[in-house]
Amino acid sequence: MGVSNNITAVVNFIALLASIPIIGAGVWLASKPDNECIHNFRWHVLVLGLLVLLVSLAGFVGAYWNKQGLLAFYLCCMAILIALLLFILLFSFIVTRPDGTYYVPGRGFKESMLDGFSPWLRNHLTASRSWNKITTCLADSDVCIRLTQDYISADQFFNSHISPLQSGCCKPPSACGYNYVNPILWINPVNPMVDSDCYLWTNEQSQLCYNCNACKAGLLGNLREEWRKANIILMVAVVVLIWVYLIACSAFKNAQTEDLFRRYKRGWV
Repeated sequence: MGVSNNITAVVNFIALLASIPIIGAGVWLASKPDNECIHNFRWHVLVLGLLVLLVSLAGFVGAYWNKQGLLAFYLCCMAILIALLLFILLFSFIVTRPDGTYYVPGRGFKESMLDGFSPWLRNHLTASRSWNKITTCLADSDVCIRLTQDYISADQFFNSHISPLQSGCCKPPSACGYNYVNPILWINPVNPMVDSDCYLWTNEQSQLCYNCNACKAGLLGNLREEWRKANIILMVAVVVLIWVYLIACSAFKNAQTEDLFRRYKRGWV
């Protein structure tokens, strides 16, 4: 029984370590400018990571000090947390699978097309009520202002690898043919009829292209890139947690069997 509890304590310590990359991924996602403006998606991964940390700590304490009730609580809660992480992984893979970004000839960055992204993301993030709040948040951030500090000449800017969010919100669509002055100042469109966004662009710093479909698509493009990267970390962490959980279940079952055998032996004697 002591050996089984020691095994459970060790695997729970591994689970505790596995929660660290989940927390890290949650902090990284929450710190991104686009996620700062989308409160609905900001803290889910971080909260789950913290819960995995606390539950793993409870399992470690239960195994180390032979608290069977605490171990049973750990196994129940960890099963729920693993199921939630698997759901988030599967859901995020499904909604981030469509990619609306495309390369523009002669540009180092990509632009985005709103119809190319998941309908679920479009409906939940670009609805008028939600978008008004996001627009205000983006205008108050330094997402676009940073471009004027990083790029000076037109060639330097056109060959840059700016994010989909910056590409869609901080400049007019390339098809409009605006002339470059600086990354957030453009004049004299050549083809204003090409895209309705051409008429929505303004050099007003608080507006730029925040009301453009290109900006909405750029936000979805940013989210897609970030969640795809975070999913790799989450996938590895979930595999480790499932492996640890199965070992912990086996060790807990063995400890229970050994405890019953010990009690039976005492009663027989």
